[in-house]
Amino acid sequence: MRRLFPVTDETAAQASGGTAEREGARGVAGTLVAHAPGEIGGHADLGAHADHDAHVDREWSLAELAAAYAYPEPPGAPRPWLRANMVSTLDGAAQHEGRSQPISSAADMRIFGTLRALADVIVVGAETVRQEGYRPARARAEFAEAREAAGQGPAPAIAVVTASLDLDFSLPLFTSPLVPTLVLTGSAAAPDRLAAAEKAGAKVVIAGEGSGIDPVRAVRALAGLGHTRMLTEGGPRLLGQLVAAEVLDELCLTLSPMLTAGDAQRIGGGPAVAVPHRFELVSLLEDAGFLFGRYRRS
Repeated sequence: MRRLFPVTDETAAQASGGTAEREGARGVAGTLVAHAPGEIGGHADLGAHADHDAHVDREWSLAELAAAYAYPEPPGAPRPWLRANMVSTLDGAAQHEGRSQPISSAADMRIFGTLRALADVIVVGAETVRQEGYRPARARAEFAEAREAAGQGPAPAIAVVTASLDLDFSLPLFTSPLVPTLVLTGSAAAPDRLAAAEKAGAKVVIAGEGSGIDPVRAVRALAGLGHTRMLTEGGPRLLGQLVAAEVLDELCLTLSPMLTAGDAQRIGGGPAVAVPHRFELVSLLEDAGFLFGRYRRS
């Protein structure tokens, strides 16, 4: 894995075969200027210990990946930050035969695991839970010390977004998680399904009127439970809802060097927004042809 963006003094010099002193040197993403080590747009990118050779094609440590994907830490009280992690093929497919695994890679899964280890809560749609066979998030020894220092539990909670609560509550996701699984639903949810969820050990969070959730209210409810570092893994319909409600702060997108054709969903579904939402590129990594972009809301 190597870093393509932001361009540092080292990467710009290597690309030009000389120094990086010329202002406006061309880079991967257009006209770029060199940034101070470990900093882009005021947010941490890589730790100073890793910046010197971040452009070299090698396997990054989990600590380096954690530094590269660290949540912003604004001054004052923590504020909710919702990031999404999705994968797409070159022709826009978010899955193949209903699952994302066939279009993923080993490096993608390392980043996937790192993003989970950094989060307080993982927000996921009920259909994705069914399709992907979701299990409880596990504790990772490599991240235990960092999570304890950040005041986090041993593993992130899973928050399932569902209107119907058509879920198998006998699965380990509900019966044996390290931290109780959350069920986000609307106030009109069927009482018998709510009772079944609670009997299985899930914590029900009402986050909308009617049968569905209100994304703004859902984010506020999760933050109220102390889950300010939020991660969603989709699926496409849920991501479309979050985009439309303008609650998504960041998108971590893996571009898979594959073509699938067919009629697979894109990473975001549902009605189009009135005006496209612009995001800015924060960082870009590459491994074996896979591109790992991190985009922040402008």
